[in-house]
Amino acid sequence: MTTSKITLSDGTTIPQLGFGTFQIAPEVAVETVSIALEVGFRHIDTAQGYHNEAEVGEAIANSGLARGDVYVTSKLTNSMHARDDVMRSFDETLTKLRLDKLNLFLIHWPVPTRYDGDFVSTWKAMLELVEDGRLTSAGVSNFEPEHLTRIIDATGVTPVVNQIESHPYFRNDNARHASLEQAIAVEAWGPLAKGEALRDPVVGDIAAEVGRAASQVVLRWHVQRGNIIFPKSMHRDRMVENLAIFDFELTDDQVARIDALDKDEDGRQGPNPNVFDAI
Repeated sequence: MTTSKITLSDGTTIPQLGFGTFQIAPEVAVETVSIALEVGFRHIDTAQGYHNEAEVGEAIANSGLARGDVYVTSKLTNSMHARDDVMRSFDETLTKLRLDKLNLFLIHWPVPTRYDGDFVSTWKAMLELVEDGRLTSAGVSNFEPEHLTRIIDATGVTPVVNQIESHPYFRNDNARHASLEQAIAVEAWGPLAKGEALRDPVVGDIAAEVGRAASQVVLRWHVQRGNIIFPKSMHRDRMVENLAIFDFELTDDQVARIDALDKDEDGRQGPNPNVFDAI
């Protein structure tokens, strides 16, 4: 099934639906990512901190797919924010992924209480990677509105994406709107709210109305909001199900009913980017 694509601010395109590899252990990552590619995923999201880049690279190399057919994202881990560490760790990421060039690299967290609060220098280092040709696009993850303002004011360059927690219980509208106002595409991590949204009676009612699985309803809600998403599954049938979201639409009323599940900050399930500083 064809996946819709979003054009980023630098003119490149990214598949709106990808495959997430968070918490996929290295010993099963090759097989799992291989299945994802086999069933049709063409966007793989990993990170230095996931400790499975080498396995993701092996799965891509073994897939038989042309390099241009697979969009690959990785993220800079929190202990590598210094400029030289950015450069060194990025080289290691390319080696592990078996790539000469990476599609998208993100600052995973701003960690504003570390490095004397200087994530601007980290952003400048990311831009160096684009300038020297080893990276196509640079973005950020978990950046709050004030974090975005700082790096844009300091460099005049906006990230192409901001990957943030977003799901029916925590739409994260402040960060989302601040991103979209700067033509920064929004990627939603935790799109299914750790599975909680799949058990919600509102989602269940809508699933019955449209004759689809609850997961498809929530993922379709994200797509219609314009979010880029990468649900994770270890099972082939669920992967196939997650891909099959581009042949139906939710009505405005159905979208509004899911919107109404938002609990604002009380719905947040992950760390708050303003204080998260794990290394």
